[in-house]
Amino acid sequence: MATSASQLEFARIAHPAPRKPDDRAIILNNPGFGTAFSDHMVEIDFDANAVGGAGGWHNPRVVPYGPIALDPAAAVLHYAQEIFEGLKAYRLNDGGIALFRPEANAARFNASARRLAMPEIHPDLFVEAVRQQVLADADWFPTVEGGSLYLRPFMFASEAFLGVRPARTYKFLVIASPAGNYFKSGAPAVSLWVSEYTRAAPGGTGAAKCGGNYASSLVPTAEAFARGHDQVLFLDAAEHRWVEELGGMNLFFVKSDGSLVTPPLGGTILPGITRDSLMTLAREEGLIVREEPYALDQWRTEAASGELVETFACGTAAVVTPVGKVADANGEFLIGSGGPGQLTQRLRQRLVAIQRGQAPDTHGWVHRIG
Repeated sequence: MATSASQLEFARIAHPAPRKPDDRAIILNNPGFGTAFSDHMVEIDFDANAVGGAGGWHNPRVVPYGPIALDPAAAVLHYAQEIFEGLKAYRLNDGGIALFRPEANAARFNASARRLAMPEIHPDLFVEAVRQQVLADADWFPTVEGGSLYLRPFMFASEAFLGVRPARTYKFLVIASPAGNYFKSGAPAVSLWVSEYTRAAPGGTGAAKCGGNYASSLVPTAEAFARGHDQVLFLDAAEHRWVEELGGMNLFFVKSDGSLVTPPLGGTILPGITRDSLMTLAREEGLIVREEPYALDQWRTEAASGELVETFACGTAAVVTPVGKVADANGEFLIGSGGPGQLTQRLRQRLVAIQRGQAPDTHGWVHRIG
């Protein structure tokens, strides 16, 4: 395993001209999502030829947020060796700061790294890098209700060469962005457009959180927006029949008997940490949760008959979001009354309460850092 946090000491370079408090306050009062960034970032370098320190990770530092110097021949620009994660820091009721399941993000990051032939980073070093980022910019938490500090750890191949092989040098960074609501429509439930495009195929990179997966989703997402919908829904590549996931979220289907169904992972679906958490919370309530294929035609039929009563999407950015309507080239159908369902709201409330320290954390998910 790569170098641990205990083997490296972070250098700190303060921003010479941080955002003025009044300007920052305006941003924090209405942050949106992913459009404003805090004053600092974390950087760590990797060199496969580095001497000393298992894994070649070295030079960890907290530095002013700013442009990255990159050679035009850097491998990431030509062969797309790039991965990332998304997690949030929360203000707790007592004023403290916590992360939610950062070790799970570290594990998924390393799974993505293995699939993209990139070096793994020790989970302790990953979590420490995120902690350093949050503490450096603790003044950047939004003041709006439900606000959080969204954290984006990412890694890319920085070696300059033109040849199809894994790079030998990489950069790992963490940046932070104050976050409000992910969806801007303000609707009580989101609307989905079923795409003719495919997100992932068996044996591909669907289970890795890499930029290429998202790049290929931009055209179908734009089509969904142009048709007045909030998100795009992808079906399986082989039969174009089975529901997989949205452009950036997993899906759950709630049956009239109270049971839940979510599509199985299997390599084409991103293993969501929010997805896993919700399955745990639902099973704690005694609910049956099945990971099994769910067809679009089945969804349409069961929504019409009342056998399906709720659908919700979930992910770090949007947390838990009700789905009210689904549309494709053959028409559209409503889920329940088209608004949020009772179980959707209850699971969301339980999860958010744990994340913000308002309910007991019986699973050790909340990682307090300040």
